[in-house]
Amino acid sequence: MMSPHICRLLLGAEHRHLLPASCLFGGVFLAACDTVARLVLAPAELPVGVITAFLGGPFFLWLLLRRVVARDVAG
Repeated sequence: MMSPHICRLLLGAEHRHLLPASCLFGGVFLAACDTVARLVLAPAELPVGVITAFLGGPFFLWLLLRRVVARDVAG
């Protein structure tokens, strides 16, 4: 769920570029999170959802707070 938002911040809202970039970024991000989840507790495996939630929760809170602050500043 994070990859389209991150790609939109980096590339803009043009869907021609956003859709392929979101697919690629989502796959790379999930593979990286899976690698981290396998390495954190070496003999055991941490569920990959824990890593993605640990990164995704603060990101979505940042997006929400950024929008609220921008609305307050605009008036």
